Amino acid sequence: MEPEHPVAFVDPRGVPATEPLPYELSDPLRDGAVIALMANGFPDSVAFLDAVADAVGERLPTVAFARFDKGNASRLADEAMLTEVAGTCTAVIAAYGH
Repeated sequence: MEPEHPVAFVDPRGVPATEPLPYELSDPLRDGAVIALMANGFPDSVAFLDAVADAVGERLPTVAFARFDKGNASRLADEAMLTEVAGTCTAVIAAYGH
């Protein structure tokens, strides 16, 4: 016997109004590129970025990773850390939120 008021499932996602466009880096990561992983200080941000490095490393096996940790999410990265990142890294992946 069918219920009097069947349950209907509605997909809450909207339909995109524009066609998605791929993001293309202006300078693709080449062999020997170094990607900075900037942890924000929230719990598990380092572990999360380790997982990101594993995933990125599978797709880009010739890049290296440099790990940085602000240690406290309420503070900005200090000038020394930013200088090191800018001087040694090709790109940055930053963890934010929690």
